[in-house]
Amino acid sequence: MYGEGDLTKSWRKNELTARGMLLGAILTVIFTASNVYLGLRIGLTFSSAIPAAVISMAVLKWAKDSNILENNMVQTQASAAGTISTIIFIVPGLLMLGYWQGFDFWQTFLVSACGGCIGVIFTIPLRRAMVTHSNLPYPEGLAAAEILKAGSGDKEHSDGVKDIAAGAFLSALAIFMSSGLKIISDAFFLFGAIGRGFSQLAFGYSAALLGAGYLIGIGAGIAILTGVIVTWVVVIPCFTWGFTGSESELIEAMYAAYRDKARLIGVGVMAVAAIWTVIGLTRPVVEGVKEAFARLNLTERQSETNPTDTDMSLRSVAVTFGITAVLLLLVFYSFVHSANLSIGQEIAFTFVGVGVALFIGFFVAAACAYMAGLVGTSSSPISGIGIIGIVVSSLTIMWLANSSGVFDLPWGRQFATATAIFTTTIIIAISCISNDNMQDLKTGFIVGAAPWKQQLALILGCVVGSLVIAPVLNLLYQAYGFTGAMPREGMDEADALAAPQASLMTALADGIFSGNLLWDYIFIGIGIGIILIIIDFWLKKVDKSLTLPPLAVGMGIYLPPEMETPAIVGAIIGYVVKKVLAKRGEIEAQDAERRGTLFASGLIVGESLMGVALAGIIVVSVTSGGSDAPLALGFSAYPDILGMLMFMGIIALFVKTVLKR
Repeated sequence: MYGEGDLTKSWRKNELTARGMLLGAILTVIFTASNVYLGLRIGLTFSSAIPAAVISMAVLKWAKDSNILENNMVQTQASAAGTISTIIFIVPGLLMLGYWQGFDFWQTFLVSACGGCIGVIFTIPLRRAMVTHSNLPYPEGLAAAEILKAGSGDKEHSDGVKDIAAGAFLSALAIFMSSGLKIISDAFFLFGAIGRGFSQLAFGYSAALLGAGYLIGIGAGIAILTGVIVTWVVVIPCFTWGFTGSESELIEAMYAAYRDKARLIGVGVMAVAAIWTVIGLTRPVVEGVKEAFARLNLTERQSETNPTDTDMSLRSVAVTFGITAVLLLLVFYSFVHSANLSIGQEIAFTFVGVGVALFIGFFVAAACAYMAGLVGTSSSPISGIGIIGIVVSSLTIMWLANSSGVFDLPWGRQFATATAIFTTTIIIAISCISNDNMQDLKTGFIVGAAPWKQQLALILGCVVGSLVIAPVLNLLYQAYGFTGAMPREGMDEADALAAPQASLMTALADGIFSGNLLWDYIFIGIGIGIILIIIDFWLKKVDKSLTLPPLAVGMGIYLPPEMETPAIVGAIIGYVVKKVLAKRGEIEAQDAERRGTLFASGLIVGESLMGVALAGIIVVSVTSGGSDAPLALGFSAYPDILGMLMFMGIIALFVKTVLKR
């Protein structure tokens, strides 16, 4: 890491600046909007820390007194965009349930902002144990630090921005031609028989998913592919075995089997994988908390002599926690008050809901912090944490609703289900920011930043990012709708955003409260998950580089294949490219890796931003009495072929960019 002798007083003075926070706020808004769209469309979000660091260096280079510490603060703040937006994995469930008709701005803003701030607070005691005195790799934190250190020359800045811009332009063009002009296809489907069953071959052309696959790596890519094969080569043909009828009837039966049975198997796999992950982290997390609290008294004594080892003061932590906890109680009371319960019932649900969220949130914060160090922010199983959260919340709220007589009310079950979803929203906000905070602190540790300033910057990022979530959610909902929740009659459900995690968690909660959840298929998934855990454990014993993450297999079973195949291709490309780069010198290989990371990030950002822009155009058209596809030309005779050619062209340019000398 940078020594204190390398950091002059002027650098320290310019570490947390007004211009840096303004730039960070702008980047937070942009990347939050991107992640909300991407998460609703494909169930994935991306880490914004690396592209934010590059953009910061490119912009702030015009200020003569800018430095690495100021750029680090910008990326710290903007990194909240890739994480606080993760609440879209659950909050759309309130519309799918029919409890909300749109996204309430203040409730959505406060629950995400306060949950994010508490996530920062909960991980402060973990910093020394998990960052300063730990050998955990923190892959994204290390990558961001290396980019910040390497970006001391103007050429590095401009080249990095060019790589991001090139990827963004290509992916934005592709989705504009497919979703906007509708002259190319965004996926290819082929239906047919497997034995006496029926299934499909689906291949998506999403450039954003291609970039995401490159970043997640070959291990997760193979795991997702395994899930796809299990679902569409084995499970679906078995569920449709012996079905007869026309092709359209067989396709309908196939999708019904996938929706009602196969996805629940994926739920079981993800649930047991998430629980196993948390169990495996128990000992190091407990030890880390003990060390952190044992060293808390050193913080204030060292604050003046060692700024690189100073967290927010205990007083600041207490005040921040107190304010956010009170705000959470107020917003939760506002949520339950709309159900017209008695004052006693409202108070009970408010305190139980917030209490469960904070209690579970503290433990998942520690787990997520450790997982961030092991596999990185993007690869951490936040969805699995969400599944645990929705199950615990649902069972707790069901007990309270039973004991308080809420189920006797006509709307009692819907209210209880919605309350469990709202509780889980807080849990996910806490867990995702806890995950991100440790990566940022690792970056800061390497470059010599002051931890308390990073913690303050991330809190600011949570607040700014949360301001954007509700408006973007409403925009996308009105433009596309969500699977199972369409804003207007006559809309094409094929264009609806899948919101896969929200759909999954809503189905889980509704199934628990209604008693209609098909637990048999979940138990089958649990059995498969246990087998996968054993296989993964055995592979790691044979060779530490071999892995088959059970959670990724579960996602492969659950998500539609057209959303997974581009990610699998991206992971394979990353693996092949790294094999080629291994034959080159270390410096050249590192430069190529950096180009690949930035180009992949650009692919994600471009498609996401264009998706948001197209949503705005659709909303304007619909509200003016126009169509849901105002830009559609519809003259392409071979959309599938053109879509495939476009996708292959992007792959070729991607590989060429990474491997260029």
